[in-house]
Amino acid sequence: MQQLKFDYFGHDLVILHDHEIRKEKGDFVIFKDRAEKQKFIGRLSEIIDNSNFILASCVIEKHKISTPDDTDNIYHIALKHCLETLFALVKEKGQEELETHVIVERRGAKEDNELELEFRRICDGENKYQLDLPFKIRMAAKTSNSAGLQLADLVARPIGRHVIDPKQTNRAFEILTKKFYCEGGRCEIGKGFDQWGLKHFP
Repeated sequence: MQQLKFDYFGHDLVILHDHEIRKEKGDFVIFKDRAEKQKFIGRLSEIIDNSNFILASCVIEKHKISTPDDTDNIYHIALKHCLETLFALVKEKGQEELETHVIVERRGAKEDNELELEFRRICDGENKYQLDLPFKIRMAAKTSNSAGLQLADLVARPIGRHVIDPKQTNRAFEILTKKFYCEGGRCEIGKGFDQWGLKHFP
């Protein structure tokens, strides 16, 4: 990712955000034509395809939630599902006794405080395992030049699009199918990830 930034922008301070790339805002006004932009996206897709990471995601289908109260803490619902999936992963790796850092993007003082309280509540046993989870939260600004946060932003839209319309052509999601945490572990990559590495609610 750093080399890609140097190749296109001459420095590595650029933050790769899906919205700015698609709308050609900020640093991404550089593309002279569609072909050049597609070449950039192609290189970005190749980087993601070649990167070794395991993906745990959660999509909240707000239009399917009938009770307004259920929509109050949608972010908290997603957080709980993802932390539970993360615990399953570290347990699979035999690292459930080790501390794992969870980086969360800041959204505002009030939201951050509420999220941190919810994070601690989940990790203190309010989870499907009814166990203390060995996770430590760290808040990071949206402008943080974190490769992990940028990857999370880039993969979110293709995952959401797939859940909303699974029949629609979605090349980016096809790449991600090999990244999801799945029922059969790393020996079964690309299969059995629905409601495992790709949770959706309700």
